[in-house]
Amino acid sequence: MTAPGANGAQLPDPQKPPGRAPARERVSWALYEFANTVFSMNMTTLFFSAWMVADLHRSLTLMATINGIASAMVAVSIPFFGAISDATQRRKPWVVGFTLAACAATVIVAVIGQGWLPLTGEGVEGSNSAAQLGSSMTPPLFAALFAYTIANYTYQGAQPFFNAMLPELAPPPERGRLSGMAAAFSYVGAITGVLIAYPFFQRSIPVLGNFPERFLRLLRASVPFAGSGGRVSTFVPTAIVFLLFSLPLFLFCRDHNAVAGKRRVAWRQAFRDVASTLRETRKYPGSLRFILTSFLYQDAMGTILTNMALYAIFAMGFEHGTEAGLFIVLTLPAVAGSYVIGRLTDRLGPKKTLSLVLLAWVVLLVAMIGVRTRSAFWIVGACVGLIYGGVSTTERPLLLTLIPAHDAGRFFSLMILSSRAAAVVGPFIWGFAVDGLLPKYGPQVAYRAGVGTVAVAMVFALWMMQKVPDRHGAEVPAPA
Repeated sequence: MTAPGANGAQLPDPQKPPGRAPARERVSWALYEFANTVFSMNMTTLFFSAWMVADLHRSLTLMATINGIASAMVAVSIPFFGAISDATQRRKPWVVGFTLAACAATVIVAVIGQGWLPLTGEGVEGSNSAAQLGSSMTPPLFAALFAYTIANYTYQGAQPFFNAMLPELAPPPERGRLSGMAAAFSYVGAITGVLIAYPFFQRSIPVLGNFPERFLRLLRASVPFAGSGGRVSTFVPTAIVFLLFSLPLFLFCRDHNAVAGKRRVAWRQAFRDVASTLRETRKYPGSLRFILTSFLYQDAMGTILTNMALYAIFAMGFEHGTEAGLFIVLTLPAVAGSYVIGRLTDRLGPKKTLSLVLLAWVVLLVAMIGVRTRSAFWIVGACVGLIYGGVSTTERPLLLTLIPAHDAGRFFSLMILSSRAAAVVGPFIWGFAVDGLLPKYGPQVAYRAGVGTVAVAMVFALWMMQKVPDRHGAEVPAPA
C-alpha cells in the first residue's frame, strides 16, 4: 500500500509494519560486512599505512592528513547524499556505486605502486630500492595518495546506506540478531582478508607456514599487479575479495520501499536538520553529552587501530611482516568478547557496561605503554581484542535509552558525523606527537607517547560518561 507524495511520487505506507525479507537477502546483506571488513583490515589498517611509512618512508603526519581528508569528505557529503536517499528511499544503488568506486581506486593504487613507485620493503622480490623516492611529493606518489583517498572515502561512504538497509530486512525484534550476524561476519572477514593477502605479501601465511614455490608463483601470476611481493602486491587481491563478497548484496538485495516517481530533494533542509538535531539535544538530557563522549572514544579507538601495525614494528620490534599475526590474535577474541559484552549490556544496562569497557581500554592502553617484551604485548593485544567489540555493542542501545525511537535516525546520523570528525582529529594528534619526538628520542619513546595521547582521550571519555543518565529499563522522558 502506498500513498501519493510530492510530484506524484508514491510513498510507502507508514502504517505498514516491516516484514522479514527472504533469507538470501538477509544473508547477502550480512555478507557485505565480511566484504568491507576485508578492505578496512587490509587497506586502512594493515598494509597501506605500513607501505607508506615503513617501505616508502613517508611521515605519519602525511598519513594522518590523507585519512583525515577522506573522513572529512564523508562528513561533508552525508547530508547531501542522505537527502537524496531519504527522498527516494533507495539505499542499494549508493552501496553498489561506492563499493565499485572503492574497488577501482584500490586497483589504481596497486597499478601506480607497481609501475611508478620504488618496489622496496619487506617481501618484495627483485627490489628496485636503488630508485629513490626522495622526500618530495612526486606525481606518482601524489596519484597513489589521491587514489587511496578516493578508495577510503567511498568505502566509508557506503556504510550509512548499508546500515539504512537493515530496517527493511527484518522486523524490530529480529534486527539485533541480523546485526549480530553481520558483526560475526566482519570478524571472519578481518581474519580472511589477512590470510588471503599474505601469500602476495610474503611467502607464507601466519600460523600455516610457507607455501610451495610452484603454487606461490602460480597464485601471484594469476592476479594482475600482484606478482612482485611486498605490501603493494596485496591491494589488487583485496579489491577482488571486496568485490566478490559484495556481489550477493548487489544481486539479491533490493530496496523494498523505493519511492516511485520523482521527488524534490531538500538540499538546504538536509543541512538545517543537522543544526536542528543539535538544538534538540537539549530536549533529551544526556544525549549531547553522550555524542561528545562518543567523539572521544571513537577518536581513541580509530587512532590506535590505524597505527597498531606501525606500533608493533617500531616500538615493539616485531619483524616487518609479522604484524599480521598480531591482528589475527586481536580479532579471534573479539568474537567471544562481543557476545559476553552483549549479555552484560542486557543484564547491567548499556551505560554501566560501556563505562566498564572504557575503563578496560584505559588500563590496557597504559599496559601497552609499559610492556617491553613481545610476549607481554601479545597478551595485552589479546585483551584489547576481547573488549574491542564492546563499544559498538553498547553505544547503540545506550543512545536509544536517551532519545525516543522516532528520532533515532537523526541522532544516529549525528553520531556518524561525530565519528568522522574524530577520525580527522585523532590521527593528527598521534602524527604530530610521534613525528615531533622521533628525531630526538627514537621510536621507543615516540610511539609510546602516541599511545599516551590515545589513553588521555579515553580517560576524558570515561569521565564524561559518568554524567550521562542511566535510564536502563526506564521510559525515555518526554521532550523538555
